[in-house]
Amino acid sequence: MELRLLEYFLAIESAGSISAAAQRLHITQPKLSRQLKGLEDELGAPLFTRTSHGLTPTQAGLYLKTRAQEILTLTAQTEQTFVNQHNELFSGNINIGAVEADSSHALAEELVKFTQEYPAVTFDLFTGTSDDLFDRLDKGLLDVALLLEPVNTDKYDHLTLAHTERWGLVVSVDAPLAKKPVIEPVDLAGIPLIISGRADVQQLLSQWAHAELTRLNVVGHFNLIFNVLPLIEYGNLAALTIEGVIDSGTNAGVRFIPFSPRVQTHTVLAWRKHRLQTPATTAFIKRFNRLALK
Repeated sequence: MELRLLEYFLAIESAGSISAAAQRLHITQPKLSRQLKGLEDELGAPLFTRTSHGLTPTQAGLYLKTRAQEILTLTAQTEQTFVNQHNELFSGNINIGAVEADSSHALAEELVKFTQEYPAVTFDLFTGTSDDLFDRLDKGLLDVALLLEPVNTDKYDHLTLAHTERWGLVVSVDAPLAKKPVIEPVDLAGIPLIISGRADVQQLLSQWAHAELTRLNVVGHFNLIFNVLPLIEYGNLAALTIEGVIDSGTNAGVRFIPFSPRVQTHTVLAWRKHRLQTPATTAFIKRFNRLALK
């Protein structure tokens, strides 16, 4: 399968029609139609269906879209790496992933200093859950990722950073729990909880509460906290999270209350084992040695 065909396919999907895509690609419509037909024949499946609004990807088309984006991204990164070898050490692009955490401020500070010192280096920053970041690390779409414990890093090289994150609940400022300075295990009785879908985080809560999850009133799960905050503000719900992701100025209708006994975890900078890193990525990782646990 030629990379050019994947580029043609993505152009058609983005434009919604062969004619519009042909104009963007500066080729004739019949030629682009033949290329699409050849790709469908090669894959043995139709990639689009015709609707009144234009072309809509089939299930096979949606799958190919994801894979094509990954393949073309990796191809561009590989080509750029070889180009950068002519420019020696500090040039090129670093692909960085990060979870929602207070320690992302440390990442931002190091990234700003690094790019100021080496202006030929650019970066792409992706925010997601730990599962998202692990998936992108495994696929080679990220060079490094800032993750929040508890995480399993057996498959990865990593640095555990000294900075800690404090766990607790986010509740509405009008909720009875909002008047408490800390949350104790007994306070969870009957409280509707929204928690992470990650098994490691669920186990952390279960161990702290000295209770099986089935004994807690878990009413929902989430991956990122942003869309959960309105549910908390206007409903009698509480969400398990870390303190640093809540901005008291922006999110005035909710309040973070820490756990007692105190629950703290570290953040981890991770990268794939045995992957040949670019000189710029290697140098960027080294900057975090001074922030790591000794």
